[in-house]
Amino acid sequence: MNLASGQQLSGRYQILSQLGQGGFGTTFLAEDQHLPGNQQCVVKQLKPQASDSLSLETARRLFDTEAQTLDRLGTHAQIPRLLAYFEQNQEFYLVQEYIEGEELAEELNQGGVRSEAEVHSLLRDIFEILAFVHQQNVIHRDVNPHNFLRRKQDGKLVLIDFGAVKQVSTQVVSQKKTNFTIAIGTPGYRPSEQANGDPKLSSDVYAVGIIGIQALTGCPPEQLSTHPETGEISWNEQATVSSEFAQVLDQMVRYDFRQRYSSATEALQALQGLNTATGATFAVSPARPSAASEVEKSEVEKPKRSHSWLPIGLVTLGVLGVGAAAAISISHFMDSANAKELENRGDTLYELNRYKDALRSYQQALEIRPNMHQAWIGQGDALQALNRSEDALAAYDEAIQLQPESTPAWLGRAQALAVLQRYEEAIAAFDEVIQREPKEVEAWKGQGNAQLQLQQYSEAISSFEKALDLQPEDASAWQSRGWALHNLQRYEDAVESYDKAVELKPDAHFSWYQRGNALMNLQEYKKAVESYEKAVEFQPKFSQAWYSLGSARNHLQRYEEAVEAFDQAVEFNPNSYEAWYGRGWALHQLKRYADAVDSYQKALKLEDDDAQVWSSKGNALYNLGKYRKAIAAYKRATDLQSDYYQAWYSRGNALFNLELYKDAIASYDKALRYQPDYKKAQKKKEQAQRELESKQEDEDKEDKEDKDKKDKKDKKDKKDN
Repeated sequence: MNLASGQQLSGRYQILSQLGQGGFGTTFLAEDQHLPGNQQCVVKQLKPQASDSLSLETARRLFDTEAQTLDRLGTHAQIPRLLAYFEQNQEFYLVQEYIEGEELAEELNQGGVRSEAEVHSLLRDIFEILAFVHQQNVIHRDVNPHNFLRRKQDGKLVLIDFGAVKQVSTQVVSQKKTNFTIAIGTPGYRPSEQANGDPKLSSDVYAVGIIGIQALTGCPPEQLSTHPETGEISWNEQATVSSEFAQVLDQMVRYDFRQRYSSATEALQALQGLNTATGATFAVSPARPSAASEVEKSEVEKPKRSHSWLPIGLVTLGVLGVGAAAAISISHFMDSANAKELENRGDTLYELNRYKDALRSYQQALEIRPNMHQAWIGQGDALQALNRSEDALAAYDEAIQLQPESTPAWLGRAQALAVLQRYEEAIAAFDEVIQREPKEVEAWKGQGNAQLQLQQYSEAISSFEKALDLQPEDASAWQSRGWALHNLQRYEDAVESYDKAVELKPDAHFSWYQRGNALMNLQEYKKAVESYEKAVEFQPKFSQAWYSLGSARNHLQRYEEAVEAFDQAVEFNPNSYEAWYGRGWALHQLKRYADAVDSYQKALKLEDDDAQVWSSKGNALYNLGKYRKAIAAYKRATDLQSDYYQAWYSRGNALFNLELYKDAIASYDKALRYQPDYKKAQKKKEQAQRELESKQEDEDKEDKEDKDKKDKKDKKDKKDN
């Protein structure tokens, strides 16, 4: 049932107000009428979407099990206590302790970036609660800043809204399915395995790591970029922290759950271990250091190498004294070793996504040894990561001059050329790579993408299929293959390719979006809606997907839902004139004509030369009885598109309603000129002609009556005189 303020549940809990509503139920603030002072509590109403006996019995069993879990968790001082749970009218209710406080999300939004010490303390507080949850073999499944409250009473964090409870109602939706494979959680804080319906304890660890990165950088998860190949989050250049703390955070948010801390307890131990760490700290994104400070840093941060004894032994020889020739030899040997160490350091910094620092190390290595082929490649990679593709190309060319057969240098060169949109040269460079290394997947993919840009779709499909023969689990190659098929209007084949892409990477929002577009072309609007809904689930600010979702819902005549989708589209991209137009059209179908006119007008402010929008605006004004304004809109439409016969017809109707029959007939004639078999226009023209004739007869009759009256008056005047 739908609860309202003042209603009572179980003869005890009186509803005060609604706190929130989600896909699995509704949360209310209530008073416990059986306790002194009418103590406040939180009531969560879970509504099964299936009412057959099997589903209800399954829901009842799962609900009981999960309520017992919540009861066990509520023994922790920073988790709300479960006060009661019961079933009423085949709906399930949880009653929990009410916590007065502010969401952690509000803190993060107001506070800007936080210091390392603040974030270290925050994460430790979170993991101390979460470690207890994990010790009960429970995965929260929805760790995010909205699910932590800063308790007003004592300032401590409280963890709320357990995903296990959500899973009860989710299970009911799936009816006969009994395994927990439905993905829940909040996009951005939900790692890939959880999005794929297979959460681990380390999935919660990932979410906490994202909260930490958000606090350090001030960036919400959707603004964090990921490495296109590894899927790892790139955040280090946006914050200043110690290397040790950065490494702990990086391990929390590894793409592969097996590389993360396995539980909150393990992550908490890693954080606590930082308190006694003695390693030197460094800024993740520093200004360029002086030469002296750079030397100091290179010695502190020097990567461990199996032959690190070599430079030390050589220095000892120099101190003890040797012959001049030996000293020169040692000097060359030391330079070589130092250059190699700088190159290795550059590689390490590059892997940490610290591209500016990596670039400096490669440059210092090349100052010592200008013929270091691998350092030139490293420099090119760092420059490419910094979006300096022209400079990267020059670096790769230097590497090729030194080693013409270098596959990595040719691959880097090809990728830089592709970024510079020099696609034919890029394809030639990718060919060089493939000739040397036919199993280089990135070369086949890069060549396919360049061929896509040149609209060589059949060739692109062949390239992507070569890549997939070598690496069948490459989701991005399946997506790109789908796009090539899409452009050849092979929509069914494209859908199959997109299906494979999202099977391998369920949170690939762009693959879901493209799949929806292909389904739209197949006029499978219901399936298209499902695809677009997945796209915006994984990328909530994807304006174009919201627009396409609205369009698909329009096709299904689900106009209310279409308006909701268009509202999201224009919220994230107010300059989308197509979304404003689509919104106007949906409102138009709902007979909300004034709102439709407003949307059409916003579309026209962005792009005023679309005849269809002007005509639609005219139709809405017509339905509001504003015929003269409608005529002006139709005129603009026909000025832009002279053969727009529908606009001529609609203009005729507006003129007809104003009893301007001659002008109406002229408009109908225009419509019939461009569409001779337009029966509605012909019929209205004939009606207008009859009205005009009738009007003319009435006018003639009035004229005759006026003339008779005048003659009669003249005769009377003459007689009187």
